[in-house]
Amino acid sequence: MATNGSTMLEPLRQGLPPLDPAAVSSAASCALPARYEAVGDARRFTRGTLDQWGLGERFDDVCLVVSELVTNALRHALPDTARASDQDPQVRLHLMRWTERLVCAVRDPSNDSPVAREADDFSAESGRGLFLVDSFCDSWGWHPLAGTLSGKVVWALFRLQPAE
Repeated sequence: MATNGSTMLEPLRQGLPPLDPAAVSSAASCALPARYEAVGDARRFTRGTLDQWGLGERFDDVCLVVSELVTNALRHALPDTARASDQDPQVRLHLMRWTERLVCAVRDPSNDSPVAREADDFSAESGRGLFLVDSFCDSWGWHPLAGTLSGKVVWALFRLQPAE
């Protein structure tokens, strides 16, 4: 299910110093099937990866954000036919670590921008996911994929404490 490698997603800069692709200290990704049970797969993958990187103490916040991003991709970015078939996975979770940053990114095939529900509409049954993402990470954003890939990447950035 998982592959390790250097995965770089652009742009991840929102008011932060530029990220040097060569400075990625760790990266991992996994393909997720087009079914809601994949959210649990994403949480297990995140737990294992963060433990391996010595970041297990960040699991609760990161896991909540990963769960929301993956759920949104499965709910809003896949055509109904994708969830009903056994075709190749179209959603992919990427985790990337720099010395002082962790980025969680979810790639999906939709070109539609994510829509955050207004904070005053928090009592609605759904639509709170991006509000939670915004509350638990240091910044988040999205961008369309370039080249031969279609779709987008929605990402969330967590600042890490520098090693002492």
